[in-house]
Amino acid sequence: MQKAVAPSKTKIAYIDRLKVLMTILVILHHTFITYGAPGGWYFYQKTTNEIAKIPMTLFVAVNQSFFMGFFFFLSAYFMPSSLKKKGPEKFIADRIIRLGIPLVFYSFVLGPLMNYMIYYWGYGKHITLLQYISGYDNWIDFGVLWFVAALLLFTLIYVGWNTLTPPNDDRPQKIKFRHIVLFAAGIGIVSFLVRLIFPLGWVLKPVGFQLAYFPQYIALFAAGILASKRKWPDSIADKQGRSGLTLALLMVFVVFPILFIGVKVLKFPFDWFNGGWHWPAFVLALWEQLTGFGIIVALTAKGKRSWNNSSPFWDSLSRRAFAVYIFHPLLVISLTLVFFKWSIEPALKLLVVAPLAVAGSFLLASVLVLIPGVKRIV
Repeated sequence: MQKAVAPSKTKIAYIDRLKVLMTILVILHHTFITYGAPGGWYFYQKTTNEIAKIPMTLFVAVNQSFFMGFFFFLSAYFMPSSLKKKGPEKFIADRIIRLGIPLVFYSFVLGPLMNYMIYYWGYGKHITLLQYISGYDNWIDFGVLWFVAALLLFTLIYVGWNTLTPPNDDRPQKIKFRHIVLFAAGIGIVSFLVRLIFPLGWVLKPVGFQLAYFPQYIALFAAGILASKRKWPDSIADKQGRSGLTLALLMVFVVFPILFIGVKVLKFPFDWFNGGWHWPAFVLALWEQLTGFGIIVALTAKGKRSWNNSSPFWDSLSRRAFAVYIFHPLLVISLTLVFFKWSIEPALKLLVVAPLAVAGSFLLASVLVLIPGVKRIV
């Protein structure tokens, strides 16, 4: 008689791998911004090569269309079962410890340290750390942990909602690809309207929320909750995955070049894409959602088909993913400063720094998860 295999671990293995993939994309995203792609970051050494900027811009644009929203979806997916198992009090306490402590640490320790490194080695202002800290006035700054702050906020709202509302019908429910496309288009329209007030680049200080992207984040967090209860990923098969991939490729290789031509050839003001009653802003808002949801569906189908098996290597990477997310800015900034005076084209530095940042972040995380106390949080 064969030994029974526990289904639960295998069933969710692909979700853990998707989290690892999203974490790697976050590291690469910030490294690309460092060396030429548009976006906000701590320290830059931008390329002036216009040809090199094109793939960099495309990479971060495609990433932005889905990766943080997908993070919210994947993070929410396990919340209903965890809340049911622990109860509201213990669940909230655990979330505050695991999410709140990194926020405090990042603001009061890691953030000031990284800013000092840039001030000292990047800008050549050779003062002591104590001198720098004495004039530091940016203590509430979550940096990349804006995601953690938003996740904690969304979690508290979800627990409150779940406590006050009667149980929903949680029977399994199939979801069709056309419904996903309509949902994506709806979020695109809402995003366009939100950007009339909060355009791209506008940041809610001090928490760092870019509200222009929050319609997708809120929608995908809620979708993650519902997907867990109604088993939506079970209905994402290879056919839907191929449709998602086709949609994403169409958006990336047909629609994006049209937008690029609008900027470079027709000389549209760049601000027209950030928000306002301009058709480029409307097209970009729709492009982001259709591209992002196409990629999410394609990755979900691929994950179920090819990555849904237990692996010690992938399990170890998944265990380190949260620590990597918290500490990867330290590695990206450190490597940028190490190679700062290397007299080569910045786009070529990207090819060196990016893989080192990924590997270094996971190596550092491997040490952190061994530290008593720290490993409970990360």
